Amino acid sequence: MTVRVRVWISGQVQGVGFRWAVEDEARVKGVTGWVKNLPDGRVEAVFEGDEGAVQQMIEFCRRGPTLARVDDVQVVREEYIGELEGFSIRR
Repeated sequence: MTVRVRVWISGQVQGVGFRWAVEDEARVKGVTGWVKNLPDGRVEAVFEGDEGAVQQMIEFCRRGPTLARVDDVQVVREEYIGELEGFSIRR
């Protein structure tokens, strides 16, 4: 089953390579979407793909890369659109 989720990650998640780590992980898992920093210090991401792979991306966000400290992850399931190609870091 193909799904889409939007995720907000809070904690020490900016300036620690979080977006690049998410991008690398998404490419390995074959998940499409994007990730970006938010002005309030959180990171936001959208993932589309196989339900199992998307769930693995959510779990990765709960851990984060080595230098990150993840305090909370909010996940909202959205309607799958299939509009995304590849995975990118947005500014």
